[in-house]
Amino acid sequence: MSFAVSIKWLLARLYEPDIVIIDCRFWMNEPALGHQKYTESHLPRAVYLDLDKDLSAPIQAHGGRHPLPDVASMVKTFSKAGITQEHRVVIYDDQQGMVAARVWWMLQYLGHEKTYLMEQGFTAWEQAKFPVSQDQPIVIPASFEPKVNDEWLVSMNEVADNNNTFSEQQVVLIDSRENRRYLGLEEPIDSKAGHIPGAINYFWKDVLQEDGSFKSKEELQQHFAELIEIVRANSSDSNGDVYDTPIIVYCGSGVSACPNILALKTVGFTNVKLYGGSWSDWISYEGNEVVVGEK
Repeated sequence: MSFAVSIKWLLARLYEPDIVIIDCRFWMNEPALGHQKYTESHLPRAVYLDLDKDLSAPIQAHGGRHPLPDVASMVKTFSKAGITQEHRVVIYDDQQGMVAARVWWMLQYLGHEKTYLMEQGFTAWEQAKFPVSQDQPIVIPASFEPKVNDEWLVSMNEVADNNNTFSEQQVVLIDSRENRRYLGLEEPIDSKAGHIPGAINYFWKDVLQEDGSFKSKEELQQHFAELIEIVRANSSDSNGDVYDTPIIVYCGSGVSACPNILALKTVGFTNVKLYGGSWSDWISYEGNEVVVGEK
C-alpha cells in the first residue's frame, strides 16, 4: 500500500473537489518562517497548519517538545481545515516529509485512511514550474468524525512496561534519530544524550531517495532487512507476508519518527506504534534508564 504521491500525481488532480491540500512547512530554528513562506507562495487551495500551534499541544513537564494534541483538539484542527472522512488529503512540507508525515500520522490515527504525503516537497513543485498561489483559500469548516486507532500510539508507561522485552525481540523499539544522537556522542537539542534501552537505530532520512521521494517497497525491504528477520522470527505467518510483531518508533519529539512509520507501513508491518513524546519525554522522568553506545 502506498501512502505517498508524486508531485505529478497531485498536479493532475489539483482542482478535484474532494482533494484537500495541507501545507505544513516548518523550520525548527525559525518557527515563524513556515507561515511566512506560505503567505508568499503555496500550492493552490492549500491550507496552512503550523507544527507548534496546530499540530502540537502546549509544552508541559512531560510529553516532550512537541506533545501530541488530544483527540478533541486534533478533530477541531482538521474540521477547521475543511476535512471530512470523504476527502482525500495530500500534505506537503519542505523538510523532506518530516512534518508532513506527522500530519499523515495524526490523520491515520484518527482513522482517515485517504491521507497521503506529497513527495519531495514544495521546492520540487516550484522548480518543476507547477502552479503556485498567494491567495488565501476560503475554507468552509467541516465536521470531521474520528475513528481513533488506539493501537497506533503508546505512552511512556507502555514503553517502560515493554522495556524488558525489547532485548528478547518480542517488541521491537526503533530510534529514528541520527546515529550520533542515538549513540549519545552528541545531543544538540535535549538535556540528556543516548537512547532508550533495547532500541535499534534506523535514521529516518534513510527511507528517502536522493531526490526526496520515498524508496520503493523493494528498497525499503532491503533497508529494513535486519528488522524483517526479527519480524519473521516472531511472526505468526510462516510465509512472512504479514508482519505482526509490535514495533514502537520514537525520535526526539515524535515528529521525525513518522516518516519511518510511513515506510514501515509501506513494507507491510501491521503493528507499528508511535511513542508520541519520544526521547524528550522519556528523559523528563528521572527514573528512566538512558543507554550510551550500542548496547
